[in-house]
Amino acid sequence: MTVLVVGAGPVGLAAALFLARAGVPSIVLEKEPKRSQTGSRSICVQRDVLEILERIGVGQAVADAGVTWYTGRTYHRDREVLTLTFPPALGFPPFVNTPQTVVEQLLEERVRAEPLIELRYGHALENLAQQDDGVSTKDGIRASHCIAADGVHSTVRQLLNIPFEGFSFDDRFIIADVRVDLDFETPERRFYFDPPWNPGRQVLLHPQPKGVWRIDWQVAEDVQLTDDHVRAIVGDRPYEIVWQSTYRFHQRRAARFREGRVLLAGDAAHVMSPFGARGLNSGICDADNAAWKIAADRRGEAGPRLLDSYDTERGAAADENLRITGDTMRFLVPRTREERAHRQHALETGEGIDSGKLFTPFAYENGGVLVEGSRTAGPGFTVRDGLLIRPDGHVAGPDDEETRRRALGW
Repeated sequence: MTVLVVGAGPVGLAAALFLARAGVPSIVLEKEPKRSQTGSRSICVQRDVLEILERIGVGQAVADAGVTWYTGRTYHRDREVLTLTFPPALGFPPFVNTPQTVVEQLLEERVRAEPLIELRYGHALENLAQQDDGVSTKDGIRASHCIAADGVHSTVRQLLNIPFEGFSFDDRFIIADVRVDLDFETPERRFYFDPPWNPGRQVLLHPQPKGVWRIDWQVAEDVQLTDDHVRAIVGDRPYEIVWQSTYRFHQRRAARFREGRVLLAGDAAHVMSPFGARGLNSGICDADNAAWKIAADRRGEAGPRLLDSYDTERGAAADENLRITGDTMRFLVPRTREERAHRQHALETGEGIDSGKLFTPFAYENGGVLVEGSRTAGPGFTVRDGLLIRPDGHVAGPDDEETRRRALGW
């Protein structure tokens, strides 16, 4: 029996590849008739996530296709107030900017080469039923489990009547991919608070491949992107707007990430503002966590609490990401006198500036799943330096019988 994956974005495709790596077949349903090839959307992939993606054969390809940056500069009005530089390290760089469309393309190439995965475009999910031994749809799909990676407007989440709790910000952002030669010595991230050419609001620049820059403008409700907006950044250099869109940012979380044999992942489970690059990166971690637990459950090696631990672990990760991005949005868009005073002091002194705390993977306490039991860990677990390593790369604990039992939720 297969696993049903709903949504062929980066999270759904990665989930299918993680399942295949564990020997589990899957069907991936995507409602759109074909993949969009335009727009950067999520662009910033973090080092640990590149390592996770390399386990399914695409981490190096994503890094090679992107732009590596080590320095981020923050400006207040017309002066630089903060510089952050990541030290070079072995292995993958700290962050690589690869457009989401490219990441999806690389994942899809791997998916299409994998005989255990069936990818169906133009196939919208309209219903989903759960039985004791699996899930099913009216059009004949039978599966042991379902990973719902169908985005912020998740059909699966709605069919299961799972509340999507939180709030939305009123502030509006114009996001554009602009091809221009800015003649920087090296690629770098730049964040502008209250620049003279966008007074009272923010602008963010991120480098992309092929001479394209991602530019995010915070704007008033009635503002449209004009030549003046772009010229304020690029000067008299020739430029081309490759893609643009308008966004309002949201902070929302599903009330639960597990319903029976269905696990919610990525934007179907949580959505947050993009400052700090926590959306796609955390979604890939969701896919990794869901896949190894479903694989263990299918093999009969998992205890009764292993699937519940998906909600415990990834729910805690989402809560941390929402807390951090919420703090950032309160700094970017202060709503109280105290928040405005804190922001002004930070920008004047260069201390405590929050333009987005960059993503790092959530550290599960005590190695993650720790429940009473009496069964040893199964395939996919490895031992390194006397530690038991889970299939998702996290340390389960010392390599002993008790840890092995606990790691599979027995």
